[in-house]
Amino acid sequence: MNHRFQKHYTREEARALLPAVRKWLGQLQESRDWLRQCEADFDKELSAGADLGGERINSWIKQLSQVQTLLREFNSREIQVKNLDRGLLDFPAIIGGREVFLCWEKDEDDIEFWHDLETGYAGRERLT
Repeated sequence: MNHRFQKHYTREEARALLPAVRKWLGQLQESRDWLRQCEADFDKELSAGADLGGERINSWIKQLSQVQTLLREFNSREIQVKNLDRGLLDFPAIIGGREVFLCWEKDEDDIEFWHDLETGYAGRERLT
């Protein structure tokens, strides 16, 4: 049987990653917010004719690099970041012989839902 993903998580494996995943999500959200604010400031300054450079640009580049590093943490584990604002993640899994996603949101205490690869969040079902 062909699968889209090489890594498949059991509920216990996904659950064990939650502390790290929560940390990575928090860092990603902080970096994204910082970058958005920085870019808004840059836009104002550029439209006023200012030149940009130096330490602020270096900080911006470092923050972009941090975002890439954090995204690689998810990608290397084949964990899908579906919605960063909500902290919505999918972990590839096998349930009943089918490839599915274990579905988790940052405000949830545990991994309690799954859905088919195509149905997404709307098709979430409670794990038994």
